Amino acid sequence: MTKILFICHGNICRSPMAEYVMKELTRRSGLAEAFIIDSAATSREELGNGVHPGTRRKLAAEGIPCGNHRARQLERGDYDRFDCLIGMDRQNLSNMARLLGGDPKGKLHLLLEYTGSGRDIADPWYTGNFDATYRDVLAGCTALLEHCRMGRAQQ
Repeated sequence: MTKILFICHGNICRSPMAEYVMKELTRRSGLAEAFIIDSAATSREELGNGVHPGTRRKLAAEGIPCGNHRARQLERGDYDRFDCLIGMDRQNLSNMARLLGGDPKGKLHLLLEYTGSGRDIADPWYTGNFDATYRDVLAGCTALLEHCRMGRAQQ
């Protein structure tokens, strides 16, 4: 079982988008039962709020189901519960390390690291461009899934 937690600032745009994209990719690959996938925020600003309407619309347009997600904040215990904690940008990574008390096992990563880019994923809360965010999230999740598959093949 591979446990992945996606993290962004508010847990209403990028990280739930990544959560639902990754869930759909694993479902389509017949690997859904091999993964636990969730998302969280580094801030408390949106706690309890649902997925941003722009994210919900973009996922629907791509045929990706979006559940009844509610924003939650990253907790120290998440470090032990998840194998991989994936931030959407460098500020997220910095805040993740602060909230978690560091990263002694090297579990914290940027999503686009898996594409070889390591770029930040722009926050559509500010840009309004959910299409660009989706393209980056899809590329990152596709590469992450391949990375996980390769890890399984080597075990």
